[in-house]
Amino acid sequence: MSQAVAARPIAEILHWPAEGITRVPLQVFSDAELYAWEQDLIFRGPTWHYLGLEAELPTAGEFITTSVGDTPIIVVRRADNTISALVNRCVHKGSIICYQSKGKRERAHNFVCPYHNWIYDFDGNLTAVAFEKGIQQKGGMPPGFDKSQHKLIRLRVETIRGLIFGTFSDETLPLRDYLGPVMVEHIERTIYGKIRLLGRYSQYMHNNWKLYIENSRDNYHPSLLHAFFSTFKINRLSADGGTKQDDRCWHHITFTKRFTDKGDAVYDSGMIRAQKEDYGLKDPSLIDQWMEYPDQITSCIQSIFPGFVLHQILNSLATRQIVTRGPEACELVWTLFGFEEDSEEQTYVRNKQSNLVGPAGLVSMEDGMIGGFVQKAIKGDLDGVAVLEMGGTGVGSQPTRATETSVRGFWKHYRELLNV
Repeated sequence: MSQAVAARPIAEILHWPAEGITRVPLQVFSDAELYAWEQDLIFRGPTWHYLGLEAELPTAGEFITTSVGDTPIIVVRRADNTISALVNRCVHKGSIICYQSKGKRERAHNFVCPYHNWIYDFDGNLTAVAFEKGIQQKGGMPPGFDKSQHKLIRLRVETIRGLIFGTFSDETLPLRDYLGPVMVEHIERTIYGKIRLLGRYSQYMHNNWKLYIENSRDNYHPSLLHAFFSTFKINRLSADGGTKQDDRCWHHITFTKRFTDKGDAVYDSGMIRAQKEDYGLKDPSLIDQWMEYPDQITSCIQSIFPGFVLHQILNSLATRQIVTRGPEACELVWTLFGFEEDSEEQTYVRNKQSNLVGPAGLVSMEDGMIGGFVQKAIKGDLDGVAVLEMGGTGVGSQPTRATETSVRGFWKHYRELLNV
């Protein structure tokens, strides 16, 4: 293993129930040894990971810092306009090299380790070592020291519609093949213009990273967990919608057509959400929208294995990136965007509807706490299992959101990568 070596083989750590992907052992959400294996086999394995937006790096020398699993990463635009992704760890003593979240380097030989001033270029090449020749002919590096043999680890990088992805593995499929045609088509449908950044924020969650990813793939919780969604008929299972997966069921899309809700006895009776007739928004323009897409989809969540989400909620568009922070914690980074082609009024609507999402969003606020509820509850019974049978026992696209097919798809690929 290239990451922290687990004490035992996975087969000794995790015993998956005989029912397969319809049963998930709760142990997977807290086991430290399993978490170490995930870093090696998933985050540093044959998978693609979202790193940021090209719009964050408009000119040569601009950089952002991010993470792939526990591994810190520098993403920088080179002089030839291509993008490089480097492990943000000095080969000398292992220090973080770049501790700023973003910035610009005027020279291509200017990532300087703060500890001993080893200097790297945008390709990760070691270009200078402080006191390499010693001082007054004393000390210094040995005569045979070869800087070309000491490079930063460099990720493969590919982009699609302004989204930057990286992978550690030479075995990972090309990005578009990894995504598959269904996912590529949806990304290209959603990001139809030149991206304009509108804002960014993050939230620290006290739950395992997989609990949030499960949540993003859970198609039918929105009208149950999120009172705002059901109250204002933004997302109800009685509206037209469905669930799409790629051919291998690694990734997923769930979508809703808001204005097609024909009513349903479960909702209208108040069994799902008790509602007062006079309950409403003081400013109903918050949920006004223009019909942005010809397919009439008004809300959709696209989740790419293992930790990337692209969302459209009314006219709010954003990326979500999950960052692991240990077996029982994670960080979720949100980046809101619109398009350079947007009118002033459209940008205003996108910014206003950003209040629906994020850590305190009127829609997504509950997602930040529900994983913590699970994390607390399972501590007393790590031998237990989760039951995933809504919509059947298999995987694949379905013409409904009353299904857990996408969650089962996540665990299907998870098990393939960990061979459990």
